Amino acid sequence: MGTRPLRIDTETYYRRYGPMVLRRCRHLLRDEERARDAMHDVFVKLLRYQDRLADSAPSSLLYRIATNVCLNHLRASRRHPEVPSESMVEHIAHTADPETAASTRGLLARLFGSEQESTAVIAVLHHHDGMTLDEVAREVGMSVSGVRKRLRRLRDRVPEHVLGAGGTEP
Repeated sequence: MGTRPLRIDTETYYRRYGPMVLRRCRHLLRDEERARDAMHDVFVKLLRYQDRLADSAPSSLLYRIATNVCLNHLRASRRHPEVPSESMVEHIAHTADPETAASTRGLLARLFGSEQESTAVIAVLHHHDGMTLDEVAREVGMSVSGVRKRLRRLRDRVPEHVLGAGGTEP
């Protein structure tokens, strides 16, 4: 029979790790207000699931939850474009001409639309945050070869999405 995880002291975690979580959210969302909202969402999730979580490696746990929450915020803003969004991808898309911006958003939606959520997390951690394969593997709880395989599959899918189904540029 497994041991029951220790109850997490959310208030202590908030005081100790709140600044780290906020930095992560700012980095991914590029918007102070949205970052603060996301940080609070992280700690709400921690409260909600505290009985199921172990009190070991809290910074890694919170970092992973923050990444997932921010990715969910970015997905929601793509689904509801009337809500202003200043994520890095959105910023890049908006600095280009309207045709390029629409093309970039469509490409990202096609690329990540059929992937598992964890693949998007892996891509962000490795390509955006500059983490090594070993660091990413530890963060997402996978083997290095599993992370490498996901990134390779994603990389191999890029040409088909860039060129479109007909083999020509969109």
